[in-house]
Amino acid sequence: MAKEIPYKIYLEENEIPDKWYNVRADMKNKPAPLLNPGTHEPMTADELEAVFCKELVKQELNDTDAYIEIPQEIRDFYKMYRPSPLVRAYCLEKALDTPAHIYYKFEGNNTSGSHKLNSAIAQAYYAKQQGLKGVTTETGAGQWGTALSMACSYFDLDCQVYMVKVSYEQKPFRREVMRTYGAKVTPSPSMDTEVGRRINAEFPGTTGSLGCAISEAVEAATSQEGYRYVLGSVLSQVLLHQTIIGLETKTALEKYDIVPDMIIGCAGGGSNLGGLISPFAGELIRGEKNYEIIAVEPMSCPSLTRGSYVYDFCDTGKVCPLAKMYTLGSGYIPAPNHAGGLRYHGMSSIVSQLYDDGYIKARSVKQTEVFDAAQRFARVEGILPAPESSHAIKVAVDEALKCKETGEEKNIVFGLTGTGYFDMVAYQKFNDGIMDDYCPTDEEIAASLSNCPKI
Repeated sequence: MAKEIPYKIYLEENEIPDKWYNVRADMKNKPAPLLNPGTHEPMTADELEAVFCKELVKQELNDTDAYIEIPQEIRDFYKMYRPSPLVRAYCLEKALDTPAHIYYKFEGNNTSGSHKLNSAIAQAYYAKQQGLKGVTTETGAGQWGTALSMACSYFDLDCQVYMVKVSYEQKPFRREVMRTYGAKVTPSPSMDTEVGRRINAEFPGTTGSLGCAISEAVEAATSQEGYRYVLGSVLSQVLLHQTIIGLETKTALEKYDIVPDMIIGCAGGGSNLGGLISPFAGELIRGEKNYEIIAVEPMSCPSLTRGSYVYDFCDTGKVCPLAKMYTLGSGYIPAPNHAGGLRYHGMSSIVSQLYDDGYIKARSVKQTEVFDAAQRFARVEGILPAPESSHAIKVAVDEALKCKETGEEKNIVFGLTGTGYFDMVAYQKFNDGIMDDYCPTDEEIAASLSNCPKI
């Protein structure tokens, strides 16, 4: 007899993973190495350690060890909000009148409101272990900055956050949470750094981008003794920490003999998506299972669906290493819309390689359709979703409606990465009917890509 599936599948505290999963160890085609922007040679550990924490550099360069142990102090912190629940969306299924079974892994059960805390606490831990005074970072929608400010407060580290200007202005409450936890928050691009002044001169009146904020945060880290830069997405080390999401999801599904047909995640820089799908992608690569994995990105910043797979700068100021990734060009600055944190010009090297190898698919969706799906979800499931997560909700709903047409009982799993309680300006614009669906032209993307380095 099949097990009755509860609304929420909880794991026990002792089932929190004690190791992160490194999908690169199983990938037949490893992600291309980071390159020195001056020499175009692979970055060495010594070069990377001038910017990043030493232990994090080891994780960034490790593509051989499938599992990396989670230090006990980090696991103890995880216990404050993990394991997170895997929820059966019974009410959404009923509202859609679909035979599909819909599940979502909810990462909003912590004060930061998102999955970002999974990596923030790890990066703050390694910074403290190294004896640093503090760290610098960027943030888009503010979820990463919020999470890092919490983690730094826990370890008594100084935290300096460069927040994309449009989000700084649209989301003052997220900014104030960061300040409450002791972080210094600066709108980016600012006039406080050399690269910020240069970007402001080149793009007068710009509302900023993650690429701009990264440039400023790196400059701030390298110009202050005892500081290092930490990143909330894109890098392999960050995806590694986020695999705790996918590992817990896999364990919860196996408890009830549930085999997912589709796994869906929103995609900006790739941390949430990569964390959710990595254990499943590993099974795909090893030929053990067959899943359909879908990355969902905003139509306003479509790096996977309309970008090029080339080496590019990770930042607008062109001071960071070069990464081979699906990119729109480091100078691409998205329209000041409400796609949340999904505003980065490129995609994680791991996600990019998996996509290029055909292990995952990608879709881009309109902003108004995303908020329509978010509203539908909120009204029946009782959670106000973050705009980022709502991209995954949109495609999960689309797939469930397809099942209604075909009669298929597919198991659909998606990542609900966080809550949207600080995103009410966006919801207000949607409710007032003044939200638009900006989509870059082919000419705009081509012009941005023309500035990628020729390697």
